[in-house]
Amino acid sequence: MQSMEVFRESTPSSHEARFDLKFLKRFLKICTLIFPSVKHPASLLTFLLLIICFLQQVLTYFIGLVPGKFFKTLNDKDEDGFRSVLVEALLLVLSKAFVLSIQTYVSSVIYITWRKSICTKLHNIYFTDILYYKLNVLDKSIDNPDQRITQDVERMCSTFSKVLVPLIITPFTIGYYTYKCYVASGFVGPVSCVVTFIFFTVINKVLMTPAAKYFYRQEKMEGNFRFKHMQIRTFAESAAFYRAGNIEKEKTNEKLNSLLSTQHKLIRWELALNCSINSADYIGSILSYVAIAVPIFLGSYNNLTPGKLSALISNNAFFSIYLINCFTTLIDQAVEITDVVGAGHRIGQLFEELFRLKVKQAEDDNFKEGNLEMSQLRTDKIRFLDFKSVTYGLPKSSKLLCRDLNLRLEESTNILVTGESGCGKTSLFRTLFGLWTLRSGSIEDYIGIGSRDIICLPQKPYFTDGTLRDQVIYPLQDSDVVPDDAKIYKYLELLGLNDLLDRLGGLDVDAGWNWYDEMSPGEMQRLSFVRLFFHEPRVAVLDESTSQVSQAMEELLYRTCKELKITVFSIGHRSTIRQFHDMELVIGPGAVWSLKPIHLMSVDELDPLGINNASIDN
Repeated sequence: MQSMEVFRESTPSSHEARFDLKFLKRFLKICTLIFPSVKHPASLLTFLLLIICFLQQVLTYFIGLVPGKFFKTLNDKDEDGFRSVLVEALLLVLSKAFVLSIQTYVSSVIYITWRKSICTKLHNIYFTDILYYKLNVLDKSIDNPDQRITQDVERMCSTFSKVLVPLIITPFTIGYYTYKCYVASGFVGPVSCVVTFIFFTVINKVLMTPAAKYFYRQEKMEGNFRFKHMQIRTFAESAAFYRAGNIEKEKTNEKLNSLLSTQHKLIRWELALNCSINSADYIGSILSYVAIAVPIFLGSYNNLTPGKLSALISNNAFFSIYLINCFTTLIDQAVEITDVVGAGHRIGQLFEELFRLKVKQAEDDNFKEGNLEMSQLRTDKIRFLDFKSVTYGLPKSSKLLCRDLNLRLEESTNILVTGESGCGKTSLFRTLFGLWTLRSGSIEDYIGIGSRDIICLPQKPYFTDGTLRDQVIYPLQDSDVVPDDAKIYKYLELLGLNDLLDRLGGLDVDAGWNWYDEMSPGEMQRLSFVRLFFHEPRVAVLDESTSQVSQAMEELLYRTCKELKITVFSIGHRSTIRQFHDMELVIGPGAVWSLKPIHLMSVDELDPLGINNASIDN
């Protein structure tokens, strides 16, 4: 968490990406994550890359002198000297080829190291408690968090690994070749190069800002387009029942057209940027000859023989051209830096929003320290949950769903939640698990929300990737549970899911299934109950978790919960499940509620629940 502290003071997220002070601040903070210390592998690899690049520059210098040596030996008709220069040239060229290959390899390793570092740190906070839910469902302050983690991090790390070394090495090579150029041609060469560089740098800065902005927008549109196709893939069957091909085609084409329109604007700005960059390259090559011509026309080298003059002209041309090349190398990075700017803004925003949500979650946490301590001490093993004057409503809305709810959940007292659709039944469970923030009141937790003592089976069953065993023991891993294959086989057979074993080939065979495509809704609900029975929690929160199974199977599921002494807190519409519950919580219009027994119970029996009448209305 300490690594995230650097994002605490960040200004609110911008929805535009510019090459400005805000980008520099964000990017420097990202650099503190990929270079946490001098001894970190990323830092050591970067230092190694600098050494390799320095060696490459040395080889380039000696290779640049080779043409002059060839000119001299050819002018002097020195056959032995020519052979010697030829061997030297071959060794230098092969050495540079090897060094360039090693440079590319080390650069790729650095990219992988950076990507792992940033993604790991993002995952550490993204998967903290339920921040991923708040960022994707409730907050939505930034677009496509998944794309930022999977694609933007990749692009920024890949591009930055390619431009980092040129940006560091080039200033030093500029200094060296400026000196060599000055010695050869006086002030004309260096001054003309510097003026040209400044001129094109200013132009490129003007062109980079809109290019970075449209790159940022392009990434957002890419995410929207990809998400639309993911939506169709996920809900293909539902859409097919509606024969919704035409309307989905139109909506998908809208996303595509928005993306392509943004890309057209981006490539137009990149066209102007590339024109500036290429102009700098070719104008620079002409300037090199102008710089060399001045001392020659002034007669500075009249005393040299033709061979030595040819060698000198070749060397001086190399110095001047390479100086221009160093300047244009910096200019050439403009397009690459545009990618870094756009991706860097998006990653920086993601870190800022995650940290903001983390702080807000800590401030809004309704499960106070005192309550957690009570949970850990287990001073009252019968009482599970206490809703005390709980009021909740839709996030970012003034609409209330339930006001001043007082409810106690105790061992072996099953509660059924009923009410019209949209009245706030599922929302009650969202507040219980901290997905939504209470407007007022508190929930005292004596079993530890998020522990193995309470498990929720939501309306939409969730299955992760992996084996059948992974689905059953979820949300735990193999290392967290005691192996008990017999228990798993028992409940698979009890709920009629043995065919899954046959189709998969065993508990530990990963067939690469998309579980939502391979199972019917009823099978998914039954497999969710296999998971519940395997864990045997003290409390099961069931949100219409039997809506897709038969009445006979539903009775079996609830009877098994009773046999395992699992207290159930259910939402359901079928009248058949009432027999498995003791109390009914009705949430009605206007945020009112009532709690009453399903079976006739005496006042004394109801009193442990904190109820003084057979029915409590609010």
